[in-house]
Amino acid sequence: MIVLKASQEKVLSILNSVAGIVERRHTLPILANVMISKTGSTIQLTTSDLEIQIRTAADLDGDDSSFTTTVGARKLIDILKSMPADQTVSLEASQNKLILKGGKSRFTLQTMPAEDFPLVQEAASYGPVFSVPQKTLKELLSQVSFAMALHDIRYYLNGILFVAEGKQLSLVATDGHRLAFSSAMLDVEVPRQEVILPRKTVLEMQRLLSNKEGAIQMQFAGNQAKFSFEGMEFVTKLVEGKFPYYNRVIPKNHRNIITLGRAPLLASLQRTAILTSEKFKGVRLNVEPGSLRVASNNAEQEEAMDELDIDYAGDSIEIGFNVTYLIEALTNMEQDMVKIELSDSNSSALLTIPDNATFKYVVMPMRI
Repeated sequence: MIVLKASQEKVLSILNSVAGIVERRHTLPILANVMISKTGSTIQLTTSDLEIQIRTAADLDGDDSSFTTTVGARKLIDILKSMPADQTVSLEASQNKLILKGGKSRFTLQTMPAEDFPLVQEAASYGPVFSVPQKTLKELLSQVSFAMALHDIRYYLNGILFVAEGKQLSLVATDGHRLAFSSAMLDVEVPRQEVILPRKTVLEMQRLLSNKEGAIQMQFAGNQAKFSFEGMEFVTKLVEGKFPYYNRVIPKNHRNIITLGRAPLLASLQRTAILTSEKFKGVRLNVEPGSLRVASNNAEQEEAMDELDIDYAGDSIEIGFNVTYLIEALTNMEQDMVKIELSDSNSSALLTIPDNATFKYVVMPMRI
């Protein structure tokens, strides 16, 4: 029977949308597979890594009948990539194999039974549904995801906190040295809910989300979150643990405020970073009325110094930072101007967008 028949471009696009979580090597060989379920002309593709499950559906040509199996996802993608985009390809089922045909090419692939495929056990009940445009969630994630911890023993830091309360959705990430906060308005009012999405989920969401205005629906349960958008359903387990109380970390009432161009500051930091040590990425910021000097040096006794003219009449402050922490924050902002609030050389700095309370970035100083 013909399971599906469509252009290489269309089949590859659908497969790529679910295959991001599939590992080539896995303790359970079947987790390297994609589950293909056919009901009439509708094809449903499902992948899982036991923590995350992604499912999508599409109407493709083929025989009108029911069928389900699993086949190696990466192998299928690699074969399709080797074919021309406008070529019509078909997938046919024969005994325990799938035959992929395109032009004069033919590939016979081994399958594994669908009943052996370990689907993620979905939560019995979820909280209320709420949504934001895909574009909005993509922006929120990019504004905070760089501040996630990588392999912290405090596992709850290796992810992003989602807080939905009232008509606001807030995302927070921290690695203990810096904290990023971003928020957006919701379409409906919801009771307070807090969940921590794991790092892999965050990265996969960033890969899948587009800059479209179409809504992404969200629902949270005790140990699970579900996202639905563009015919896709994304279910993920959550990180257990208590996220730090982020509001205490965000400084208030810093008396020294600098507002300057984001691009010139970023360029200055990138220049100065060239002469920082590989292990010690420290830069010194000297803030004085009218000027901001950025300086660095390294073990070879090389030095860099850059100066920016600024509209500032506050205290003179010399403060050190990990330059990577500043560069990453500025790179993930799109606005023309940035506001830096300082207290003294030993207190954390607060970066915000002028006249916009939706983004806050806190970075701890370092001794240089």
